Amino acid sequence: MKRLKSRLLLRLEGQIAASKNFAASSCLKAQRALVLARHGHMAEAREQLTELHQLAFQHPHPEVGAWLHFAEGLMSYYTDFSVAAHEKIAHAYAIAKSANLAQLQALSAAWLAQIAYVQHQQVEMVAFAQACDAAAAPDDHAARYRLCTVMGLAHLYAGQEPGARGWFAKARVHAQADGDDAAISALMYNMAEMRTAQARRDSLLSQFSASAVANSGLLLGADSVSHFDAVVGGSVMPDLTPVLRAQILTVEGDFAQARSLFEAHLPQAMAAGLSRLGSSLLADLAWCRVNTGQAEQGLRQAQEAELELDPHCDVDDRAITYSRLAQIYAALGDTANAERHAKSAAAEWAEFASQQAAWGQALAAAGMQPR
Repeated sequence: MKRLKSRLLLRLEGQIAASKNFAASSCLKAQRALVLARHGHMAEAREQLTELHQLAFQHPHPEVGAWLHFAEGLMSYYTDFSVAAHEKIAHAYAIAKSANLAQLQALSAAWLAQIAYVQHQQVEMVAFAQACDAAAAPDDHAARYRLCTVMGLAHLYAGQEPGARGWFAKARVHAQADGDDAAISALMYNMAEMRTAQARRDSLLSQFSASAVANSGLLLGADSVSHFDAVVGGSVMPDLTPVLRAQILTVEGDFAQARSLFEAHLPQAMAAGLSRLGSSLLADLAWCRVNTGQAEQGLRQAQEAELELDPHCDVDDRAITYSRLAQIYAALGDTANAERHAKSAAAEWAEFASQQAAWGQALAAAGMQPR
C-alpha cells in the first residue's frame, strides 16, 4: 500500500515517541489508528487497535477504554455506517463526560451530531452540536472541524448554501491547523458533492440544460478530490469519487462514460455503506443504459431501482429516483408507469421542501455561528 503522507500522522507519531505515560501514549495510538482508517488503511488500523485492546485488558484505564470505544465506533462508521457506530461513540461520550475528558467529550459529541444528521434526527443533531460547541476549546481543531462540517451539511440540507459555505470555510481552517489531510479531502468531496447534488436536482426539475452543467466545473471538483487523495496516499472510500463523477456525467449527458464508471464502482460503494442511497444511483445507471442502446437492461435496472427504494433514505434521493424512473418509462413509451412515478416524484419533492423549511427553522433557533 502507498505510504501515507499525513501531517497529522507525523505529529501523532512524534507525540507517541515522546510520551512516557502508558495512558497518554495509548490514547495517542488510538488516534493514530483512526488517521490510518480515515485514509483507507483499514487493515493497519485494525492491527494497531487490536494491540491496544490487548494492552488495555492487562492495564485497564478509563481514558484508554473511552478512546477505544470511540475508535471502534468510527471503525464501524467508516466500514458500513452501521448503528453500532452510534452505540460505541455514545458509550465513549458517556465515559468522557463522567471522567471529565474534555477533548474526547467534545469530539464524541461532534460525531454523535454527525450520525444524528445522517439519520435526519434534527433535535438530536442540534443538541449534540451545542454540546460540542460548549465543550470544545477554541483550538480543539479536531472537534471543531467535525462540528463545522456537520453544521455545513445541515445548512446545505436546509437549502441555505451561503450558510453552509461559511461553516465549510471554518472547517477548512481547523483542518489545516490540525494538519488533517483526511479532513481536507472530505471537505473537498463535500463541496463537490454539494454542487453535484444541486445540479442533479435542478436537471431533473428542468431548471437548466445539460450544456450549462457541462460548463460548470463539476468534473474539475471531483477530479481534484481524486488527485489530492492520490498525493496524500489513500481514501477511506475510494469508490465514492468515481461514483460522484458518474453522477456528473449523467447530468451532462455523457451516458457512455457514466455507465462505465457506475458499473465499475457502484457495487463496491453500495457494499461499503451506500445501499440506502442505491435507488437513485441505480436509476441513474438505468437512464444511462436506456440512452446507450441497452433498453432491456435499462428497464430491468429501473425495476431494481424501484425495489431498492429504502424508507430510511433521504427524501431528495427518493424524489430523484422517482423523477429518473418517470424519465426512463417515458423514454420507453410506458406512459402509465411514467405518470405513476412522476406523481410520486412530485409528492417527494414537496416533502423535501417541507423538510428543508423545518431544518432551516431548527438551525435558526439554535443560533450557532462558525468559530
